[in-house]
Amino acid sequence: MNKVSFFLITFLFAAKLFAQAEPAKYTVTTARFKKFYNSNKPDSIFSQFSPELKTALPEDKFKATTIQLKDQLGDLLIAEFVKYEAPLAVYKAIFRNGVFLLNVSINSKDQLTGLLLSPYQETAAQDEPITESPVALKTLSGTISGTLAMPKNATGKVPVVIIIPGYGQVDRNGNGPKMNNNVYKLLAIALGKNGIASLRYDKRGVGQSISAGKDKDMRFDDYFDDVYSLTGMLGDDSRFSKIIILGHGQGSLVGMIAAVDDRIKAFISVEGTALTADKVLTEMIKKTYPQYIADGFKNVLDTLRRGKINNKVDPALYPVARPDIQTFILTWWRFDPQTEIKKVKKPILIVQGSTDLDVDVINAEKLKKGKLPVVAIIPGMNYVLKDAPIDKEPNMATYTKPDLPLKPELVTTLVDFINRVP
Repeated sequence: MNKVSFFLITFLFAAKLFAQAEPAKYTVTTARFKKFYNSNKPDSIFSQFSPELKTALPEDKFKATTIQLKDQLGDLLIAEFVKYEAPLAVYKAIFRNGVFLLNVSINSKDQLTGLLLSPYQETAAQDEPITESPVALKTLSGTISGTLAMPKNATGKVPVVIIIPGYGQVDRNGNGPKMNNNVYKLLAIALGKNGIASLRYDKRGVGQSISAGKDKDMRFDDYFDDVYSLTGMLGDDSRFSKIIILGHGQGSLVGMIAAVDDRIKAFISVEGTALTADKVLTEMIKKTYPQYIADGFKNVLDTLRRGKINNKVDPALYPVARPDIQTFILTWWRFDPQTEIKKVKKPILIVQGSTDLDVDVINAEKLKKGKLPVVAIIPGMNYVLKDAPIDKEPNMATYTKPDLPLKPELVTTLVDFINRVP
């Protein structure tokens, strides 16, 4: 079935005026539309129609169209105000399965006189709240490439957040071989809207970040050495008032180790595990592979415990345990998040989504036992920081939807914490 073109006849013949702020009555009407749409109550939306719109679009046709739309696009997650030119207000409507422009008009009695859902085109770069510039920092072991995002309307010095990427072959935007969600790009934009700069970067050996050594030469220590180097670069930049590091997933452990640096004023852990590498990888293998493969991985770990490399690895395990990366696993394994977080003597925020399928909420509580930081549990947020149910299939579907926004509560939590850091 082709995607529905949601067009309700509009009565918009008044001359357009200059763009204005969102009128309060449009805020209320749009919020009510979102509420009734998400709760499958098209009749309640229809009750808000003007007599003319009811005549033009009978209730039975409107109801059928709306049900079809809901089936195809899912819930309306956010209706973000774009502009108002009387009598038309325009919103960026972000559905679970797509993004559109929602045009709303109402009369003097606050009745809907028109609705139009039209294709959405990405905002031009000049309209974004950030100015981006490339970063290429040479180190003794290679080059770290990333993007520095500066808030456009900032005056004076601003805070800057180093975004440390998570598990796997992840680039500066949070994307990888099986992920296309733009999570770090969206995070940079959200922070920029609130006057906060950010630096995000490609992990070693990913994108434009070059590692001088081979896989067998990689150590977990290299990851926090990269953060130290980036911290030094930002610390010499007079535009920044304070440096905060945010570690996502595996980057949480990297961040808490790097956070002992005196130049870093606070640490944020997002979807960070409280488990050591052997337990993290064991859980991942159990969820991904059949039992005989999991048994083979246990043999690899047993060999590593004896300080040796296991060269007899099932080819199915090569992505996570091939001989060339087993030394990296060993060096990762020796760091315990619950021990490392105790060493961070500065403000800490631990953020955990309730629908993360890989990192359970209990991890946030375990990290809190090691320290007394601020803990924020975001209901309905998954590993890629987006609104998602606990059901696996629709949850994993968000990993490949770059237009889906970040969970709004995440952004407000981060901004509030960053602004309170001295």
